[in-house]
Amino acid sequence: METFDAIYQRRSIKQYDTEHKLSSEEETKLLEATIQAPTSFNIQHWRFVIVRNPEIRQKIRKDYGNDQAQMTDASLLIIMTADTNAWKKNPERYWKNAPKEVADLLVNWMAPFHEGREWLQRDEAQRSIGMAMQTLMLAAKSMGYESCPMIGFDIEKVAELINLPEDHVMGPMVAIGKGTKEPWPKPGQLPLSEVVVENSY
Repeated sequence: METFDAIYQRRSIKQYDTEHKLSSEEETKLLEATIQAPTSFNIQHWRFVIVRNPEIRQKIRKDYGNDQAQMTDASLLIIMTADTNAWKKNPERYWKNAPKEVADLLVNWMAPFHEGREWLQRDEAQRSIGMAMQTLMLAAKSMGYESCPMIGFDIEKVAELINLPEDHVMGPMVAIGKGTKEPWPKPGQLPLSEVVVENSY
Protein backbone atom coordinates (compact mmCIF):
# COMPACT_ATOMS: atom_id res chain seq x y z
CA MET A 1 0.00 0.00 0.00
CA GLU A 2 1.23 3.49 -0.84
CA THR A 3 2.14 5.72 2.12
CA PHE A 4 -0.55 8.30 1.39
CA ASP A 5 -3.16 5.57 1.02
CA ALA A 6 -2.24 4.18 4.44
CA ILE A 7 -2.43 7.66 5.99
CA TYR A 8 -5.86 8.44 4.55
CA GLN A 9 -7.33 4.96 5.06
CA ARG A 10 -6.15 4.32 8.62
CA ARG A 11 -9.10 4.42 11.00
CA SER A 12 -9.75 3.47 14.61
CA ILE A 13 -11.56 0.15 14.32
CA LYS A 14 -13.38 -1.42 17.27
CA GLN A 15 -14.56 -4.77 15.84
CA TYR A 16 -12.08 -7.58 15.12
CA ASP A 17 -12.01 -11.19 13.98
CA THR A 18 -11.35 -13.01 17.25
CA GLU A 19 -10.01 -16.09 15.44
CA HIS A 20 -7.42 -14.30 13.34
CA LYS A 21 -3.78 -14.34 14.45
CA LEU A 22 -0.80 -12.58 12.94
CA SER A 23 1.99 -14.94 11.99
CA SER A 24 5.30 -14.54 13.82
CA GLU A 25 6.78 -13.22 10.57
CA GLU A 26 4.06 -10.59 10.28
CA GLU A 27 4.50 -9.56 13.88
CA THR A 28 8.25 -9.20 13.45
CA LYS A 29 7.78 -7.19 10.26
CA LEU A 30 5.33 -4.90 12.04
CA LEU A 31 7.54 -4.29 15.05
CA GLU A 32 10.71 -3.85 13.01
CA ALA A 33 8.92 -1.15 11.03
CA THR A 34 7.73 0.46 14.26
CA ILE A 35 11.23 0.89 15.65
CA GLN A 36 12.21 2.90 12.59
CA ALA A 37 10.34 5.81 14.19
CA PRO A 38 12.55 8.75 15.17
CA THR A 39 13.56 9.54 18.74
CA SER A 40 15.57 12.34 20.32
CA PHE A 41 19.28 11.44 20.28
CA ASN A 42 18.21 8.06 18.81
CA ILE A 43 17.52 6.97 22.40
CA GLN A 44 14.63 4.67 21.43
CA HIS A 45 12.81 5.06 24.74
CA TRP A 46 9.87 2.90 23.73
CA ARG A 47 9.12 -0.46 25.29
CA PHE A 48 6.24 -2.41 23.77
CA VAL A 49 4.33 -4.65 26.16
CA ILE A 50 2.51 -7.26 24.05
CA VAL A 51 -0.25 -8.71 26.19
CA ARG A 52 -0.70 -12.30 25.03
CA ASN A 53 -2.27 -13.83 28.13
CA PRO A 54 -6.04 -13.92 27.47
CA GLU A 55 -6.84 -13.69 31.18
CA ILE A 56 -4.82 -10.49 31.53
CA ARG A 57 -6.46 -9.05 28.42
CA GLN A 58 -9.88 -9.93 29.83
CA LYS A 59 -9.01 -8.27 33.15
CA ILE A 60 -7.84 -5.12 31.40
CA ARG A 61 -11.07 -5.02 29.39
CA LYS A 62 -13.53 -5.78 32.19
CA ASP A 63 -11.87 -4.24 35.24
CA TYR A 64 -9.79 -1.37 33.89
CA GLY A 65 -10.80 -0.71 30.28
CA ASN A 66 -14.46 0.27 30.20
CA ASP A 67 -15.35 -3.01 28.48
CA GLN A 68 -13.77 -2.08 25.14
CA ALA A 69 -14.13 -5.20 22.98
CA GLN A 70 -11.00 -4.59 20.93
CA MET A 71 -8.88 -5.14 24.06
CA THR A 72 -9.65 -8.87 23.91
CA ASP A 73 -10.81 -9.41 20.33
CA ALA A 74 -7.94 -7.98 18.28
CA SER A 75 -5.00 -10.17 17.29
CA LEU A 76 -2.54 -8.00 19.21
CA LEU A 77 -2.87 -5.75 22.23
CA ILE A 78 0.23 -3.61 22.66
CA ILE A 79 0.72 -1.32 25.64
CA MET A 80 3.02 1.54 24.73
CA THR A 81 5.47 2.37 27.51
CA ALA A 82 8.79 4.19 27.59
CA ASP A 83 11.93 4.32 29.72
CA THR A 84 12.46 7.88 30.94
CA ASN A 85 16.03 7.03 31.96
CA ALA A 86 17.04 5.40 28.69
CA TRP A 87 19.31 8.40 28.01
CA LYS A 88 21.73 7.25 30.73
CA LYS A 89 21.61 3.49 30.24
CA ASN A 90 24.68 2.66 28.18
CA PRO A 91 23.99 5.46 25.67
CA GLU A 92 26.93 4.46 23.47
CA ARG A 93 24.80 1.67 22.03
CA TYR A 94 22.44 4.17 20.37
CA TRP A 95 25.28 5.37 18.15
CA LYS A 96 27.31 2.20 17.70
CA ASN A 97 27.17 2.36 13.89
CA ALA A 98 27.96 6.07 13.55
CA PRO A 99 31.40 7.54 12.84
CA LYS A 100 33.28 7.84 16.14
CA GLU A 101 33.44 11.63 16.13
CA VAL A 102 29.67 11.86 15.61
CA ALA A 103 28.94 9.20 18.22
CA ASP A 104 31.20 10.84 20.80
CA LEU A 105 29.64 14.25 20.22
CA LEU A 106 26.05 13.10 20.60
CA VAL A 107 26.64 10.69 23.46
CA ASN A 108 28.44 13.44 25.39
CA TRP A 109 25.49 15.80 24.81
CA MET A 110 22.92 13.42 26.27
CA ALA A 111 23.68 13.85 29.96
CA PRO A 112 23.84 17.69 29.99
CA PHE A 113 20.63 17.84 27.94
CA HIS A 114 18.64 15.54 30.26
CA GLU A 115 20.25 15.83 33.70
CA GLY A 116 17.92 17.36 36.30
CA ARG A 117 15.14 18.00 33.77
CA GLU A 118 12.63 15.34 34.75
CA TRP A 119 9.85 17.10 32.85
CA LEU A 120 11.93 16.87 29.67
CA GLN A 121 12.78 13.22 30.25
CA ARG A 122 9.06 12.43 30.54
CA ASP A 123 8.12 14.63 27.58
CA GLU A 124 10.74 13.02 25.34
CA ALA A 125 9.59 9.55 26.36
CA GLN A 126 5.98 10.42 25.53
CA ARG A 127 6.97 12.03 22.23
CA SER A 128 8.82 8.85 21.32
CA ILE A 129 5.75 6.79 22.16
CA GLY A 130 3.60 8.99 19.92
CA MET A 131 5.88 8.71 16.91
CA ALA A 132 6.28 4.96 17.34
CA MET A 133 2.54 4.48 17.77
CA GLN A 134 1.69 6.27 14.54
CA THR A 135 4.41 4.31 12.72
CA LEU A 136 2.95 1.08 14.15
CA MET A 137 -0.57 1.90 12.99
CA LEU A 138 0.48 2.97 9.49
CA ALA A 139 2.62 -0.15 9.14
CA ALA A 140 -0.34 -2.28 10.23
CA LYS A 141 -2.59 -0.58 7.67
CA SER A 142 -0.05 -1.11 4.91
CA MET A 143 -0.04 -4.83 5.79
CA GLY A 144 -3.83 -5.01 5.51
CA TYR A 145 -4.61 -4.78 9.22
CA GLU A 146 -6.68 -2.35 11.26
CA SER A 147 -5.76 -0.64 14.52
CA CYS A 148 -7.26 1.27 17.41
CA PRO A 149 -5.29 3.52 19.78
CA MET A 150 -6.79 3.73 23.27
CA ILE A 151 -6.42 5.89 26.37
CA GLY A 152 -9.74 4.86 27.94
CA PHE A 153 -8.31 2.68 30.68
CA ASP A 154 -7.12 2.99 34.27
CA ILE A 155 -3.47 3.82 33.71
CA GLU A 156 -2.36 3.22 37.30
CA LYS A 157 -4.06 -0.17 37.55
CA VAL A 158 -2.75 -1.38 34.21
CA ALA A 159 0.75 -0.15 35.09
CA GLU A 160 0.55 -2.22 38.26
CA LEU A 161 -0.78 -5.23 36.36
CA ILE A 162 2.19 -5.25 33.96
CA ASN A 163 4.74 -4.44 36.70
CA LEU A 164 5.78 -1.19 35.04
CA PRO A 165 9.24 -0.18 36.31
CA GLU A 166 9.39 3.03 38.34
CA ASP A 167 11.48 4.84 35.74
CA HIS A 168 9.03 4.05 32.92
CA VAL A 169 5.89 5.87 31.82
CA MET A 170 2.64 4.57 30.42
CA GLY A 171 1.35 5.64 27.04
CA PRO A 172 -1.77 4.54 25.18
CA MET A 173 -2.41 0.97 24.11
CA VAL A 174 -3.03 -0.16 20.54
CA ALA A 175 -5.19 -3.00 19.29
CA ILE A 176 -4.23 -4.51 15.92
CA GLY A 177 -5.97 -7.16 13.89
CA LYS A 178 -8.35 -8.08 11.10
CA GLY A 179 -11.31 -5.75 11.19
CA THR A 180 -14.82 -7.14 10.72
CA LYS A 181 -16.85 -3.97 10.28
CA GLU A 182 -16.53 -0.94 8.03
CA PRO A 183 -15.70 2.25 9.92
CA TRP A 184 -18.12 5.12 10.20
CA PRO A 185 -17.58 7.93 7.71
CA LYS A 186 -14.78 10.23 8.78
CA PRO A 187 -16.26 12.82 11.14
CA GLY A 188 -14.38 15.64 9.45
CA GLN A 189 -10.98 17.30 9.66
CA LEU A 190 -10.56 20.95 10.53
CA PRO A 191 -9.54 23.10 7.57
CA LEU A 192 -5.88 23.97 7.18
CA SER A 193 -6.80 27.63 7.60
CA GLU A 194 -7.71 26.87 11.21
CA VAL A 195 -4.68 24.78 12.15
CA VAL A 196 -1.78 26.27 10.18
CA VAL A 197 -0.12 29.40 11.55
CA GLU A 198 2.37 31.41 9.51
CA ASN A 199 5.40 32.53 11.52
CA SER A 200 3.55 33.44 14.75
CA TYR A 201 0.10 33.66 16.31
